[in-house]
Amino acid sequence: MVKETTNFLRDMRWTAKLTVDGVVGVTNIVEEIHQTVFSFGGLIGEVGQTRTKGVTGIAYKRVRAITEIVGSGLDVSLKQLGSMVAESDSSASREAAISVLNGVLGDYLVLTNNPLAISMGFRREGKSLSDEALLEIIGQSNGKLMLMIHGSCMNDLQWNREKHHYGAALADDLGVTPLYLHYNSGLHISENGRQLADLLERLLAQVSQPIELSILCHSMGGLVARSACYYGESSGHHWLKHLKKMVFLGTPHHGALLERGGNWIDTLLGISSYSTPLARLGKIRSSGVTDLRYGNIVDEDWNGQDRFAKSGDPRTAVPLPEGVLCYALAGTIGQEASKLGDEVIGDGLVTVNSALGHHPKRQLRLLFPESQQWVGRGVTHFDLLSHPQVYETIKGWLNS
Repeated sequence: MVKETTNFLRDMRWTAKLTVDGVVGVTNIVEEIHQTVFSFGGLIGEVGQTRTKGVTGIAYKRVRAITEIVGSGLDVSLKQLGSMVAESDSSASREAAISVLNGVLGDYLVLTNNPLAISMGFRREGKSLSDEALLEIIGQSNGKLMLMIHGSCMNDLQWNREKHHYGAALADDLGVTPLYLHYNSGLHISENGRQLADLLERLLAQVSQPIELSILCHSMGGLVARSACYYGESSGHHWLKHLKKMVFLGTPHHGALLERGGNWIDTLLGISSYSTPLARLGKIRSSGVTDLRYGNIVDEDWNGQDRFAKSGDPRTAVPLPEGVLCYALAGTIGQEASKLGDEVIGDGLVTVNSALGHHPKRQLRLLFPESQQWVGRGVTHFDLLSHPQVYETIKGWLNS
């Protein structure tokens, strides 16, 4: 309980700092709107002027100052609230909150050295595993490893959903040893992919027994896995020789419509000088989120570009890794096949075509064999983590 209390207080102090930064930022945006309206869209006043003057300017200045003072006071107060922390705070809920925070602001957390930033590593039951612990787990296994990679704004604990736990079930049914990746989903997918490739290379280089590695990934996790394969191959890594199968659950191989919608909103808000300041609110979202617009998995897809600019699909064509059996599962809310249900709504976040790797451009298509594709009707994006038919399909593929 003492450790959980310490974690809670630490989280609250740094969340408070983020909140203060956010309030000050929003105050600046509101003041900029005020200045724009006051100057009739920039026809009056200095070019680029974003601060109001006179009494109005003093008022905004005081809001910022008071916010920062309150934030400092809150930080001090939280250090003294150990005995007042509610015992109802659970590790799972804390992990979920931090995962969402990293998904939305993970790159900012890293940039500002915020301790709430998640560092990539392997875990079991929410606990980080040292290299020694990992090697012991692998040494006690039969060599059949299942790496499980969660999606955006999620964490390794969320493989356990509605009394379904694919990792535990596969361990019982197929004798595999699950390893759970934990990563900051707010970073660029290519950054996570390169880091994962390096982690696997370092880990498996220390293992002397024969290894058969499979990867089960949900949503963004599939993009991270494909990116890791790309960087592993380009770096001449040996861990790829152990990789036998990859199963993708609702992975937005060709992007997610929700992020494309966010990009359109950015563009529309930027049309008018009155709404341009509001567009900055949309630009809070992380690099990981904007990578989901088209499914970027390599540095060249984003490096040197304005990731918020309205543009076409800039991706480098990256095929599925050679010599690896790859399987794709898609969910769709619709009970019957239809253009609206499959190609627009999909599982609520990812369309069927995106999840199955279909694309109008030949060079971008991912060639999953027909026998290695499955569409679950009446299955949402998160149902893919707890659906009996989904599990049976995964088990059948891995056992073939």
